[in-house]
Amino acid sequence: MTIFAGRFAGRTAVITGGASGLGLDVARRLVAEGGAVILWDFDEAALAKAKAEVGAIATAVVDVASWPDVEAAAAAAKAAAPAIDILVNSAGITGPTTPVADFPLEGWHKVIDVNLSGTFHCCRALAGAMAASGYGRIVNVASVAGKEGNPNASAYSASKAGVLALTKSLGKELATSGVLVNAVTPAVFDSPLLAQMPQSQVDFMRSRIPMGRLGRTEETTAMICFLLSEECSFSTAATFDTSGGRTTY
Repeated sequence: MTIFAGRFAGRTAVITGGASGLGLDVARRLVAEGGAVILWDFDEAALAKAKAEVGAIATAVVDVASWPDVEAAAAAAKAAAPAIDILVNSAGITGPTTPVADFPLEGWHKVIDVNLSGTFHCCRALAGAMAASGYGRIVNVASVAGKEGNPNASAYSASKAGVLALTKSLGKELATSGVLVNAVTPAVFDSPLLAQMPQSQVDFMRSRIPMGRLGRTEETTAMICFLLSEECSFSTAATFDTSGGRTTY
C-alpha cells in the first residue's frame, strides 16, 4: 500500500462503522495521510479500542438507524473540529439469509433502517454544513448486491440498491457546491460482515467473482481514499466497483 503523505492534511472525517472492518481501515489510512478522524459505531468497547489505535479526535456511540442518535453525534462532531470535510458511510449489517417468502419482517426493517435510512440520516446531518463551507467528500459504501441482487439476501440487496440511488440523487443536488458524493460497490471481501453469513452464502458470492478470490479490505480502502481526496474533482453521483470483475457497469 502506498501512503500519500499529507494528502488529507487539515481535513476531518466522520466515519460510521469506524470501530472495525472497512471503516477502521479507512480511518487508519486517513490518519496516516495527515487527516483527523471522528469515529461513530454502536459497539462502545470496540470504539474505545479503535480510538486508541488510530488517535481519533472524538468518538460517538451511534445507532445510525436512529435520527436522534445521528443528530446528537453530528452536533458533537461539528463542535470537535473546525469543519467536517469528509463523511464515510460504512456502517451496515447483512441481515437474514433466507428466501423472500420466509423473510422475517423484523429482519427486513432492521436491514433497511441501518443500511439505507442510516446512510440517509448521516448525509442529512452533515451534507448541509459541507455545502455551506464549499467543500466536502462523501462516500457511501454499497455492494455489488445492490446492482445484481443476491438470492436469499433481499433486504441487503434492496438496501444497497437504495444507497446507490440516494448517492445519485444527493450527488446531483450538490454538484455545484464543492461537495462530491460517490458510492463504492465491493464484491465480498474479508470483513466482520462475513461472520453474519452462512458459509454457503460466502461461497456463492466468491463463485461469482471472475478473479476467483475474495477482495481485500485495503483494495476498497484505496478506492475510497481516492474518492475522498482532492484528486477526485470531476466524479460525483457515481459508483465505483471493487468487484474482481463481477460487475462491469
